[in-house]
Amino acid sequence: MMLRVLYLLVLCSTFPLSVVATPLPFPEQGPALRLQGSNTIGAALGPALIKGLMVQQGLKAVHSEPTNHPNEQRLVGTSPQGKRVLVEIAAHGSSTGFAALKNAEADLAAASRPIKDRELVELEPLGDLKSPGAEQVIAIDGLAIILHPRNPLQTLTTEQLAKIFSGETSTWEALGGTGGKIRLYARDDQSGTYDTFKELVLNPRDKTLDSAAKRFESSEQLSDAVSHDRQGIGFIGLPYVRQAKAVAISDGDSQAMLPANSLIATEDYPLSRRLFFYLPPANTNPWAKALVDFAQSAQGQAIVAANGFIAQQVQAISVQPRPPMPDAYQAIAREAQRLSVNFRFEEGSASLDNKARQDLARVVAYISSHDKRDKRVTLVGFGDAKDDPQRADLLSKLRAMAVRRELVKSGVVLRDIRGFGAEMPVAANTVDEGRIKNRRVEVWVY
Repeated sequence: MMLRVLYLLVLCSTFPLSVVATPLPFPEQGPALRLQGSNTIGAALGPALIKGLMVQQGLKAVHSEPTNHPNEQRLVGTSPQGKRVLVEIAAHGSSTGFAALKNAEADLAAASRPIKDRELVELEPLGDLKSPGAEQVIAIDGLAIILHPRNPLQTLTTEQLAKIFSGETSTWEALGGTGGKIRLYARDDQSGTYDTFKELVLNPRDKTLDSAAKRFESSEQLSDAVSHDRQGIGFIGLPYVRQAKAVAISDGDSQAMLPANSLIATEDYPLSRRLFFYLPPANTNPWAKALVDFAQSAQGQAIVAANGFIAQQVQAISVQPRPPMPDAYQAIAREAQRLSVNFRFEEGSASLDNKARQDLARVVAYISSHDKRDKRVTLVGFGDAKDDPQRADLLSKLRAMAVRRELVKSGVVLRDIRGFGAEMPVAANTVDEGRIKNRRVEVWVY
């Protein structure tokens, strides 16, 4: 109980907490809110956030009612005046959320991958869905690669994963194990989890999913199927590992990493991903904006953590100095602690991305509440490999300086700015997605 209280105190020091909620109107007929999209979000996290908002709005006896369709539910509460208020949730995959926005069948889209360029164009009449107010990161998740609990395999590379799930590697013996034929388990085509796996693993290596893979709309059913199949392997969102076994993953020259909370929070884990709400700028439903704000609040982020995802609160983490870390980096690690945030940038730009803009306020709140404004913070920049190592070093330091400019606006005086170029990659530099992940800025506090 004490640990839970301390955890909530940390969240409240990092996120805005609205003590008095703005009253929302209750519609005369129809749902107050329609949320469609990602099954990863819609199965449990979305309903939990919506229930929290409904309770905050004074609704009583909030409960879920089943519908006639799988992966859909209706949340119902009663207002103080006795009025029935309902919210509709459909969780059939990220792409269905954007389609529902286009067809005016949803007020808010849930997605477990970023909006695609094609979807962005199709939804232009609703406003720019890549604008900071529209694209809202509500949690961080990691794709876990899962095996049967008794499978002895401990690590895999993203290259091996691509060959396994394309059918090119078809037996456990080819991976140095035993068990005969590999059986594949995957999410369905509508799933953001599947889209993320394609983007991170298959597409960069020009692979496609083997048609023999067994497909699932439900995350829980997929995980349970793998945990009962000694020849099985699958990919799943972090909260759905359940009884299966997760293995450590490496990408390019990165070290093999288990899907640990700290590595997912910083997005260093090779298969980490962001979970989104997309709120159209043209939205006129106040419940949609209220749910986005609630998800970003201390109470909402506590719900994120309670549902097994990684909340975006800022914490200080001790890092053990070890080879192959550069000596100068090890020196920082011996004296300071790393914050659980990495600043990243828009593709092909020196501008902070939408999550980084949100994280600025969180980092400033942490620095202020822990009395570290005056020369107690060091920024450490990294980048992708360049033909000229000196250019890579310079660019990594320039990225750190971009973050410095924003922190200075809030009165933070930096202790130091360091650039480590292309050292310590967290992803392969051979693909665009990997290069973007490697272009990052860490925050260290003394």
